[in-house]
Amino acid sequence: LDETPNDPEAFIYLNNARVGEQPAHTLAVVAPVGNTSEIGLEILRGAGHAQQGFNQAVGGEGIPIKILIANDDNDPEIAKSVAAELAKRSDVLGVLGHYSSGVTLAAAPVYSQGKLPLVSAISTSVELSGFSPYIFRTVPSDSFAATALARHMLEGLNAQKAVLYYDSNSAYSLSLKNEFTTSVFSDGGEVIMEYDLALANDAAQQIASAKAQGADVVLLAASTGTRETALAVMAAVNQELPLLGGDDLYHPQVLETGGTDAGGLFVAVPWNVLSVPNSEFVAEARQLWGGDVSWRSAMAYDAIASLSAALTENPSREGVRNALQGANFSAEGATGEVRFLPSGDRNRAAQLVQVQPGNRSGLGFDFIPIQ
Repeated sequence: LDETPNDPEAFIYLNNARVGEQPAHTLAVVAPVGNTSEIGLEILRGAGHAQQGFNQAVGGEGIPIKILIANDDNDPEIAKSVAAELAKRSDVLGVLGHYSSGVTLAAAPVYSQGKLPLVSAISTSVELSGFSPYIFRTVPSDSFAATALARHMLEGLNAQKAVLYYDSNSAYSLSLKNEFTTSVFSDGGEVIMEYDLALANDAAQQIASAKAQGADVVLLAASTGTRETALAVMAAVNQELPLLGGDDLYHPQVLETGGTDAGGLFVAVPWNVLSVPNSEFVAEARQLWGGDVSWRSAMAYDAIASLSAALTENPSREGVRNALQGANFSAEGATGEVRFLPSGDRNRAAQLVQVQPGNRSGLGFDFIPIQ
């Protein structure tokens, strides 16, 4: 850590080493720390931060937590095998995972069968709502993001006709697409054209056709795998139509590669560091990692904080599940109080940020919160 202060894997192992041989409860974090390492590291930063805070709070009087790290490479088959292995380990009392909605949906039945509570910090697909009494999430579902985007389209931009890009291979993207479409139509707008980012696209021709038919806004429900294709669409739009996007576009690549083409893009996110610049979590995170953290780190913090709080009530898998489901349960998270609905969802609105010129990221553009 002296050499690489913002390495959360080493940070978590240091926290574990400080616990040593004293009694401790074990939680697991499953994240893509191989193929999608940048996202995985964001998740681990939130998890390690929450672990340190909890262990310092319990001091010598309570039982600390250790964190086991597993890599699933954001692959559904690997995720299922990791989940099966964790379910077999009786010492693991709760899990934070996974990254994409499709991977979480693939692994969720394994956790349910093993009666091992899972809290997702990133997966937003509405398919996870009410999936199982063992599945929870600290991130709001896509219905919240879609509502925020649709409202901004119709009221903030005074736009009526959207062209929608999505990824047919992504559960997250399909979820956001469907929720956005429903929200737009129910409030009097239209989605007049849809294009699949997973297929070969002539973005310039598609945008020209959409504009000819009166489209006045573009929604990009891109996934991690189609982010570069979405950037090509932004280039084709050439700032001639307003752009809306899901939280997967909250990524440095959009600022760096998208640049001017991404300027003005509105993205719905669960949390933004600039919305609460003076919060204790933000100050601690900057001290730990030497800079600002993303919404993914904040939601991961909330997941470990929730599991840790549940452990203090009843340190068993069933006890953790019962605690998280309890009507009176709450945990103090990075983003405020964490409570779960009976569906396992968190009742938290999404907020909008916009890509604007700025120097905070060092890339020439920043994600700035808007009212």
